[in-house]
Amino acid sequence: MAADYGHEGQEQSFVSRHVGAALSQKKTLSELGLTARGGREAVVTGLVVDSREVTEGVLFAALPGTNVHGARFIPNALAAGANVILTDSEGAEAAAEAIAEYDPAMVVVSDPRQTLAFTAALWFGAQPANMIAVTGTNGKTSVASFARRIWQELGLQAINLGTTGVEGDWHAPLHHTTPEPITLHRALASAAQAGITHAAMEASSHGLEQRRLDGVTLKAAGFTNFTQDHLDYHATFEDYFAAKAGLFARVLPEDAAAVINIDDPRGVDMAAIAQARGQALYTVGRAEGADICLMGQRFNSTGQDIRVRMDGTVRQMHLNLIGGFQGENVLLAAGLVIACGADADEVFNVLPRLETVRGRMQLAATRDNGASVFVDYAHTPDAVETAITALRPHVMGRLVAIIGAGGDRDPGKRPLMGAAAAEHADLVIVTDDNPRSEDPATIRAAVMEGAPDALEIGDRAEAILRGIDALEAGDVLLICGKGHETGQTIGDTVYPFDDAEQASVAVAALDGKLA
Repeated sequence: MAADYGHEGQEQSFVSRHVGAALSQKKTLSELGLTARGGREAVVTGLVVDSREVTEGVLFAALPGTNVHGARFIPNALAAGANVILTDSEGAEAAAEAIAEYDPAMVVVSDPRQTLAFTAALWFGAQPANMIAVTGTNGKTSVASFARRIWQELGLQAINLGTTGVEGDWHAPLHHTTPEPITLHRALASAAQAGITHAAMEASSHGLEQRRLDGVTLKAAGFTNFTQDHLDYHATFEDYFAAKAGLFARVLPEDAAAVINIDDPRGVDMAAIAQARGQALYTVGRAEGADICLMGQRFNSTGQDIRVRMDGTVRQMHLNLIGGFQGENVLLAAGLVIACGADADEVFNVLPRLETVRGRMQLAATRDNGASVFVDYAHTPDAVETAITALRPHVMGRLVAIIGAGGDRDPGKRPLMGAAAAEHADLVIVTDDNPRSEDPATIRAAVMEGAPDALEIGDRAEAILRGIDALEAGDVLLICGKGHETGQTIGDTVYPFDDAEQASVAVAALDGKLA
């Protein structure tokens, strides 16, 4: 069983099989920057957070978890051959009996998660030379993907890591937006060995709180926005912000660059943190004084024209992207690439070549009457509002929105999501998202507290079919919530389900194109 929660260990095992096993090597504790109790030296043959993955001579990291401390699995790890235990004082005390029996080298620190991150960086020893990270409630995947694509258009070998796995000039699956350090650094080292020189990664609040990025050497970091989410994990809104602020206050080096969206009210706070640490600051936004200023946007059915000023030069270009916020995301990505040393003229010249990120305001299907269906990952109140209002300028007719909320996650946002959709869409359909262990009807009822006039259709495939059937010429359907996901979690089972695929099938059926 995993030392923290199951996915960490499962992910490490999966990546080690499919990304490429760690280099066959041995290192001493001192080479890994570690000091054991009593100054004891030991040779380490590998790093493990899952006791089921332990082999002879490895270092087992027994980490404090949300529900259980990894020390619970120290006896199993020692019995399987671990010769070094990394944990905190609580973990050492909890496993004192097994430790006394096997007498491993004990590395006991106040923050074993952070120590593991730095240790993993030293163990794998390589990462792409140009690393950036982006945090914020919404937009992380789009910004990281756009940055990677800009680099590729400039002729550089690049990847992005996050919600959609590892994409670009080298590929690998991931189970977390920000993977645990062993998985992360194994992937980064493998990418570097494959010739990847540039990488953009998403920095989730969970990953930052749990110190997963602390061993990554960043040249720049970006901030998109800050709205309600993940209050099932973070005790308060301020705790949630503090976790994200850790990217600039702790992880990003003082000689690196911070690229901040100052249109967001908390962007000013992030900028102050960056300035206090001496980081080079690039501001992005509509504000007159922004370093990269979005001066104007004009929308049509295929995308948008944007007018931008940077360093006194005004540029205008067409983006094949739907939604005003995508223009903002593109400029944040451009700022990150420029902050890493790219020429501004070259960066802006390639922006018209960018394409929609899968599951982010993605055109999924078009009816014979011209009505369009879009899929977006919007799963917070602000994201739902932003997605609908950003799509509105592209729509001549009605805007229909399908929304739902995930189970076992921040229940307080459910009625707020309903209210956001009800205020800005012409027709709202409330359906199931990923109910997980909760009663789907209870979740839908909470969403409908904010959207009492919405249609309630529990079956997501039926909701999509009926939403598309309601579309007339000039109308648009926006399917919110799951974006790029290819499964729907009901109970403990993940059933195959892809919003874009369902939309395509529904359009084909309604327009008589199914064979």
